[in-house]
Amino acid sequence: QVQLAESGGGLVQAGGSLRLSCAASVRPINGYGMGWFRQAPGKERDFVAAISWAGSRTSYTDSVKGRFTISRDSGKNTVYLQMNSLKPEDTAVYYCAARPYYDLSSQRSDYNYWGQGTQVTVSS
Repeated sequence: QVQLAESGGGLVQAGGSLRLSCAASVRPINGYGMGWFRQAPGKERDFVAAISWAGSRTSYTDSVKGRFTISRDSGKNTVYLQMNSLKPEDTAVYYCAARPYYDLSSQRSDYNYWGQGTQVTVSS
């Protein structure tokens, strides 16, 4: 069983930055493809970013390209989501997810394990 714990959410003004962290209980984390998803009130949980198990490949939804960066630190068993130039439409609960495959995926159904989420609120 893999346990994921997100942190780093909060309230920030538009144009600001936040870095989300996802700490995984499993070792080594580089045996898992990792992803970030987000869910705004009344909406579906949508893909944000993903990274392959070795960190060699990344993928982003179009709305965050050039602003968000996903990365992983296998030594710390942690995946990060650096979010810059935040916009009010980025407001959502952000979830970390893991899948026991080397490749990345943007499909919610491909992920086996999920964290509890961390709230990100961007004020205008």
